[in-house]
Amino acid sequence: MEHRHVGRTGLRVSRLGLGTMTWSRDTDDHDAAEQLRELVDAGGSFLDTSASYADGGAEELIGTLVGPGASIARDELVLCTKAGVRRTSSGDRVVDASRGGLLASLDASLARLRTDHVDLFLVQTPDPRTPLEETASALRLAVSSGRARYVGVANHAGWQVARLAGLLDDDGVGLTAVEAEYSLLERGIEREVVPAARSLGAGVLAWSPLGRGVLTGKYRRTIPADSRAASPHLAGFVQPYLDARAAAVVDALAIAAGGLDRQPLEVALAWLLRRPAVSTAIVGARTVGQLRGALAALDLELPDELATALDEVSAPALGYPERF
Repeated sequence: MEHRHVGRTGLRVSRLGLGTMTWSRDTDDHDAAEQLRELVDAGGSFLDTSASYADGGAEELIGTLVGPGASIARDELVLCTKAGVRRTSSGDRVVDASRGGLLASLDASLARLRTDHVDLFLVQTPDPRTPLEETASALRLAVSSGRARYVGVANHAGWQVARLAGLLDDDGVGLTAVEAEYSLLERGIEREVVPAARSLGAGVLAWSPLGRGVLTGKYRRTIPADSRAASPHLAGFVQPYLDARAAAVVDALAIAAGGLDRQPLEVALAWLLRRPAVSTAIVGARTVGQLRGALAALDLELPDELATALDEVSAPALGYPERF
């Protein structure tokens, strides 16, 4: 599998990464182990997790699969975790990108992951109550203390990406990556986040590259009983992409896939991996079979005219000031 630099840094990641949002909840330890082995055997390296996934359960599961005594060596992976979202003792979801919150979360993540460092540490979501200067100081300390090799953000706006990059460039730490939802069904980051990342030398890590599963085409007729859209805790996650606009994009994708004798998900991933800012596409497979389907996309080169047609049918709305 091809590996790419993340922006203008020395960090290299595999074109396809593995997400772990469902690990220890919908994906058990056996299926998780199979997925991780499948990724590594295919030449992949990027494993994405978060302190908030299953309230730390995903990280705990990874800790049993990687490192001393496990089947996967730590140095075979580029391990990424995120902080900034936690639950209180009463179960409420709290956003906390303060220095204390981020560093405490990172220490807890390292303990669960059974490692002394992560390769990439991201702030999972903006915190309107914490100044970006304080968030930047936590990222700087994560690197200087050796607990993280590189740092970045997830789900932040273009101006926040630019501001944090400026703060971190002062002492050479730098903002390495921007993780964001990006697919044929969600191209909003093309307005400001992608231009900011490219200008500042940060790489884009695309989560949900299959439009929360909708771009597989499995929802064209009905909602399968074993799908995320039928799951009590994930139905709301999928629902926004079960509308008429998304259906039109999926129909066009299915036609393109039929013409190439490939699966819709392969064409959707091939389209995304053509985007110049994208370093990796993070696939959130629930089973090893789903991961194998995604890996099959890696040898697909889309014809330019087909890629252009998909660009047009999925184009995001632009207004002021992007179009002036």
